[in-house]
Amino acid sequence: MTSSLRFHMRSNRRKRPNATRPAKAKQSAALRSATSNLSWKLISTSHQHTDRLGQVIGRVLRGGETIALYGPLGSGKTALVRGIAQGLGASPMTVTSPTFVVIHEYDQGRLPLAHMDLYRIRTPHELESTGLIEYFSGQTVTAVEWADKGCAVLPKDRIDITLSHRAARSRTIQVCATGPRSDEVLARLRIRYSKTGRIHRVSPRRTLNREATTRL
Repeated sequence: MTSSLRFHMRSNRRKRPNATRPAKAKQSAALRSATSNLSWKLISTSHQHTDRLGQVIGRVLRGGETIALYGPLGSGKTALVRGIAQGLGASPMTVTSPTFVVIHEYDQGRLPLAHMDLYRIRTPHELESTGLIEYFSGQTVTAVEWADKGCAVLPKDRIDITLSHRAARSRTIQVCATGPRSDEVLARLRIRYSKTGRIHRVSPRRTLNREATTRL
């Protein structure tokens, strides 16, 4: 998605357009346009589609982002993290759900990735003992499964991704930005994913909560 803006300078003579803004300004305009929707709903029809979305997420991250994952068992949270790891340049084969150890760290990619699973967390004390907060600074990308159990300590500015069963093989994936930094991530994600040429628009209309729905 690109945009080009022209501006006019005041003059006693006839007004005429000045040169177009440089490429960096065009990119910023495209990002502002993409962030007009703070929520993005997608339909994944296979494990491969979920993985592909994860890869694009990994490619647009710049370090220090938190990705909070919500959804029931078998909804594709770990599959999405595998895609994110691959998008960051790490091997997806090494990614498994850290249910029993709570945190797995992967540093083979261009950015370190901390993969957390809070499924077995029962109390605030258990949550604190995981050391989760320590990962929310620096360049580490954090992906948190069962994030609803850690809402008390999650950064306010993050990417929330909710996965839900739609049918036997399909999932609904809701991606939400919760702050200015995550707004930019979501904008880059939508622009980058649109360039793959694999999006089919389900409904061109914007809903009241400013959602856009696409099919993976």
